[in-house]
This record gives sequence, C-alpha cells and structure tokens, in this order.
Amino acid sequence: MILAIANQKGGVGKTTTAINVAAAMAAKGLKTLLIDLDPQANSSMTFLEPETIGRNVYDALAEDEISLEEVVYKVTDVDNLWVAPSSIALAKMEAKLVGEFDSYYRLQDSVEPIRNDYDYIIIDTPPTLGLITVNALVAATHILIPIQASYFALEGTDDLLETVDKVKARANPELQILGAVLTLFDRRTLLSRDIREQVREVFGDKLFETAISKSVRLEESPAYRESIFSFAPKSSGAFEYYKLSEEILGRV
Repeated sequence: MILAIANQKGGVGKTTTAINVAAAMAAKGLKTLLIDLDPQANSSMTFLEPETIGRNVYDALAEDEISLEEVVYKVTDVDNLWVAPSSIALAKMEAKLVGEFDSYYRLQDSVEPIRNDYDYIIIDTPPTLGLITVNALVAATHILIPIQASYFALEGTDDLLETVDKVKARANPELQILGAVLTLFDRRTLLSRDIREQVREVFGDKLFETAISKSVRLEESPAYRESIFSFAPKSSGAFEYYKLSEEILGRV
C-alpha cells in the first residue's frame, strides 16, 4: 500500500499524521517507508539527524542516475522504519520539471523498483496542489485527507477532490480515497461537533471514526525528534494515532 497524506491547506496536521501513522505501522512489525515530499522536511528531521543526510528525495526525482533506494535511510531507534528525506531543494522541483513529458510520473517511476520491499509506503506532501503533490497522487494507491476541525475546515476540499478525480481519470485509475480524518479536534466545543457532521456530509463513511484531539504533547513531539509513541506513549495522541492505524489497516 502506498498512502499519500494530502491536503493543500497548511496547518491541518499532515506531517504529524504522516510521522505517527508511519511509526504506528512500524510498531506493528510492518516494514514502513516514509517519503518526505515537503520542502520544510519536518518529517525527515523527526527521525534523522541532519548531519547524517546526504542525498535526498530531490536528488532521486531530479537526477536520472540516482535511484530512490540510494536516498533511503534506516531510522536507528525505531524498528521497521525507513525514511526518504526531503530538503529545501524540493521547492525548486516544479520549476525544474515544468514542461518535462514525465513530470507527473517521476515519483511513481522512482518508487516502482522498491515498492515490494515495504509493507507500507507513506508520503508526506506539501501544503499545495502543485506538481509535487500530484506526483504523490500518481504514485499512491490511496489518499488520506487530514481535515482540521475549524470554521473553514472544508475550504479548498473541492479543489483537492477535483484533483484526485483528474488523477484517477488519466494518470492513476487505481487511486482510492482511503478516508478523511479530523485533526485538532476539541470534543468540548459545539463547533467541533458541527464540523464533524459537515465533513461527514461530504465524505460519508469515508470519515474515520477516530478523531485526533488538539494536544500539547502532539505539538511538542516533533521538536524533540520523536513520534508521539516514544515521546508520550500514554497520551491521548498516542492512543488516537494507534486507533487510527488500526482503522487504516481495517480498510485496506
């Protein structure tokens, strides 16, 4: 399974979800590769020391002679987890690939030789609907959409779903929406409960039952270069991301 975690809105918990779903799958004994396509490289920095990173995803996508396998690093303190790290150079990717006949297929072509080496490949995407995110959708088998439980939660969702439909129509007919997950959810507020119902109207049974609560521990964990499972294993965030991973496995 190749799971792209995507939403063009920033601040919705894409990277937090990518980090913790990857860590949860690895903890279940599943060989997991996390591909970081966000130029901010927060997923990469959570699991890898910057000084240990040489080549990165940009090199594999931009240079024909460098394979994705060459830019995959084993996470030393998490069993079953590997990371293909990002770098700020990815911000130049769109300008470099524009006009190239295979621009939308670079990631798919890079992943294909190694996809059977892993049980799960999880792709963290940037907060845009540009060429990099489209590359993720073309390479993926499924998409997971984090949606922040806020007033403008569904703003832009139509554009994302339209992009998914276009990718399915031509480049990747196999792409499926695995589901939407509510993030930064506050069960105490009427607004959050209203947002849940609005999202359910759009996604129906594709909305995961598990919602990820607003949590200081979840916000802190990347700063300490850890997933929630090692940083605060007894926290609500750890419990919820474990439940979400169980739901994901149940849908595949």
